[in-house]
Amino acid sequence: MNFSCTQRSAAAWLAVALGLCGLLGACASPVKSFVSQEEFGSTVTYSRLFDASAAQTCEAARRALLSQGYLISSAREDLVEGRKSFQPEPESHLQMEIRVVCAPESADGKVSLGFVTALQDVYALKKSNNSASLGVGALGSLSLPFSSSNDAMVKVGSKTISTDVFYDRFFDLVKRYLVADESLRLP
Repeated sequence: MNFSCTQRSAAAWLAVALGLCGLLGACASPVKSFVSQEEFGSTVTYSRLFDASAAQTCEAARRALLSQGYLISSAREDLVEGRKSFQPEPESHLQMEIRVVCAPESADGKVSLGFVTALQDVYALKKSNNSASLGVGALGSLSLPFSSSNDAMVKVGSKTISTDVFYDRFFDLVKRYLVADESLRLP
């Protein structure tokens, strides 16, 4: 009789342990796996070939950015960076940063490759209210309507623009400035 009672206790404990493992497994959140968003396929979206030197291509890109209201933060013969701010709503702010890298593509330097990346940062207004209370020993605590509010723009998102149309328009504008620059240099 003692043997069968021990078997039942062991079986009961095993059932309880398996049940708990099942419950814990069901409650656990699934492990999030990172699925790479990079395809490293076509380079058509972010780069174009130009019949100009790298310095000429970057100068045309600088002019293209300036023509659209971008503030140039860096301009070299092989790199141009520009920023522009937008405020689509009273409590949100967007900032676009465009980076152009120009690299020679031919031995004689007359053909270059322009690489462009546009990054959009999104900011939202974060409000925090502060209030004050005053404590007087004999009277106790007294809350007075002293209040202040601190507002701050907080970055809530960032993404690389991947729309082909956006880059097509930019590269078309760069080509226009290359043509204009070439016509100025002809005698």
